[in-house]
Amino acid sequence: MPPPDQSPQILVVDDDEGLLILMAEALRADGHEVATATTAKAAQAWLAEHTPALMILDLKLPDGGGPALVAEMQQGRAPVPFVVVTGQGDERVAVEVMKQGALDYVMKDTALLELLPTVVKRSLATVAQGQALVAAQAEHKRLEREILAVGERERHSIGADLHDGLGQQLTALELMCTALKEDAAGRPDFAKRLATMGTLLRDAIAQTRFLARGLVPVGSSPDALQIGLAELAEQINALRRVRCVFESPRPVAVADPFVAGHLYRIAQEAANNAVKHARGRTVTIRLSVALGVLQLEIADDGTGLGKQRGDGSGLGLGVMQHRASVIGGELTVASKRGEGVTVRCRLSVKP
Repeated sequence: MPPPDQSPQILVVDDDEGLLILMAEALRADGHEVATATTAKAAQAWLAEHTPALMILDLKLPDGGGPALVAEMQQGRAPVPFVVVTGQGDERVAVEVMKQGALDYVMKDTALLELLPTVVKRSLATVAQGQALVAAQAEHKRLEREILAVGERERHSIGADLHDGLGQQLTALELMCTALKEDAAGRPDFAKRLATMGTLLRDAIAQTRFLARGLVPVGSSPDALQIGLAELAEQINALRRVRCVFESPRPVAVADPFVAGHLYRIAQEAANNAVKHARGRTVTIRLSVALGVLQLEIADDGTGLGKQRGDGSGLGLGVMQHRASVIGGELTVASKRGEGVTVRCRLSVKP
C-alpha cells in the first residue's frame, strides 16, 4: 500500500483507447494516480518495473484474453490485485476469472464510468483489509515466538541454576560426608549415618541433574539436536518397555536452538505417546535433511490411533502441531489400524 500522503496507483489495461482515456480520467477525478496500457505485452512491461495497488483489466485484448491472459500476467511475480472489465455476454468468463482471484468485475455499458470509482474504492478496501490481516497474523506469530523464546530462556536459566548451583552444593556436601567417614573410624553408628546421608545426597544430585536436563533438553551447538535425540532413545530403552532406535543417515546441523528445542519436544511427545499407548515393540526416531527440507519422523509398530483414545485428541497432537507451527514447520500424522502411527515434522532449512 502507498504511504498515507500518496494516492494509490492504478493500472488500467484496455485496447479501446477512447474508453481507456475516459476510465483513467474518472479515476483521476476520484483522487487516484493512473497508468494505462493498451495491450497485455505493454502491461507486462510496465508491471516489470512498477507495483500498482490495483489493476483494471479488459478481458479481451489484441494479444490475449480471458482466464489465460490473467494466468499469464500473474505468472512469475507477486500477484497484483485486479478487477476485470468485460462486455455483454461474457459473464461466464468473468466468473471464471473471479475464481482466479479477481476482486470484482464491471460491465462495459453506459453505467461503467459511474460505477468504476465505486468498484475501485471497494476493491482497494478489500486489499487493505487483506494486507492488515496478513500483517496482524505475522505480528501474532512473532509475538508468540517471542513469548515462547522467553519461556525457553527462563527454563535454561533455571536449569543452569539447578545444575551449576544446587547441584554443585549437593556434590560438595556429599564429598564432605565422604571425608568425615575417616573421622568416624571406631564409631560404627556415626559412620552408618554418614553413609546414609551420602546415599541421600547422591540421590538428590541425580534428581537435580534429571530436573536440569528436563528443563534444558538440548544444548546450543548445531549438533545438539542429534545428540539429544540419541539420548532420548537411550532413556526410552532404559524403561525396558519398548525398543527405541535413533536413525540419522548423515549429520544434521540445526543452528537455531529455538528450533532444535521444539523439534526435540515434538519427538519426546510422540515417542512417549508411543510408549504409553501404542502397545508396540519398536519406536523409531529418524532425523534427515534433503533438498533444503529437514524431516523429523517418529514411527511405531503398534495398534494405530484406532485402538487408542478415540480420535487421538488426547495424544498431545495439538501441542505438537503448535510447536511445529511456531518454528514454521508442518506436522502430519499417519495411522492405520494395526500398523502403528507415524508422526512427521517437515520444515525448510537454509543450506
